[in-house]
Amino acid sequence: MSMSQTTAPAASSSPPAPPATQKDGRTSQRSLGRRLLARPEVGALIAAIGVYLFFFAVAPSFRETSALATVLYQASVMGIMALPVALLMIGGEFDLSAGVAVTTSALTAAILSFQLSMNVWTGVIVALVVSLAVGAFNGWLLIKTGLPSFLVTLGSFLILQGANLAVTKIFTGNVASDSISDMDGFDQAKSVFASEFSIGDVNFKITIVYWLVFAAIATWILLRTKFGNWIFAVGGSQDSARAVGVPVKFTKIALFMGVGAGAWFVGMHLLFSFNTVQSGEGVGNEFLYIIAAVIGGCLLTGGYGSAVGPVIGAFIFGMVSQGIVYANWNPDWFKAFLGVMLLVAALVNLWVRRQATRR
Repeated sequence: MSMSQTTAPAASSSPPAPPATQKDGRTSQRSLGRRLLARPEVGALIAAIGVYLFFFAVAPSFRETSALATVLYQASVMGIMALPVALLMIGGEFDLSAGVAVTTSALTAAILSFQLSMNVWTGVIVALVVSLAVGAFNGWLLIKTGLPSFLVTLGSFLILQGANLAVTKIFTGNVASDSISDMDGFDQAKSVFASEFSIGDVNFKITIVYWLVFAAIATWILLRTKFGNWIFAVGGSQDSARAVGVPVKFTKIALFMGVGAGAWFVGMHLLFSFNTVQSGEGVGNEFLYIIAAVIGGCLLTGGYGSAVGPVIGAFIFGMVSQGIVYANWNPDWFKAFLGVMLLVAALVNLWVRRQATRR
């Protein structure tokens, strides 16, 4: 064997160690705190805790259980309507006719039942059809014309406001509907829409239960159904949603009809709570519904929000409206306080979103 030849080294029995991989911050697991900050309702929750502690400190009557029942009732009536309004806002649209639509629903049921001497349940069913039709009309007109929902529903607001007053005067000669408390079916309808239940020695309105149930259903729709994905998609980018097969027309019309269904339910509660309805009621409430949704974390530009947020926003509304009374303040300051809360909540929500998206 030649001396120039060398023996090849023996092969290693273990494979070479793989190169160390660097962690990518984009795919790393977010902390629990960061995930919580990403929730739309976190800002509203912080504000709600602050408002509760404030009135708890300055208004001794606010600490009583009966006061809590009143606050929850105010919040539930507002919150039942704030839920479909919030879903519509997540879908990228507004409905400025939501406030007077509640009155339209109640007047339809009251006038129809009284003038035709029919069972009140007939009026309730017809009112539901009318409310859904108003919502469907708003959605259809929006899709067909391409006009902003602000203009479409502002027109509906004026039409319904004028019709509420004019039709009521035609049939009753007054600005309020006739009392239907002695008509067939009234007691059964009242037990469904306006009954009470007791916990200890405190009475609570049934609307509180409906409010929480509707909130659970809305949350399930948003987070667990295909329709919920469609809502976020059309609110984020309508053209992109249509490009991937989302039925944009159906989604938007269904959302407007959801607002109509909420207006029907709240209208029935008001009718069977007070037996009669004033035709001028409801003006301005549409802004309160939007405020509750915005405080709850819904963006005015659409595509972002939750169903829990408007629940908290409505609860803040209930606390402020009643807390001012329990604190013996001038109630004229209510709207000013609510405006401050809106701005503070919007700023907190903005800070929360920035913290959630910051690397």
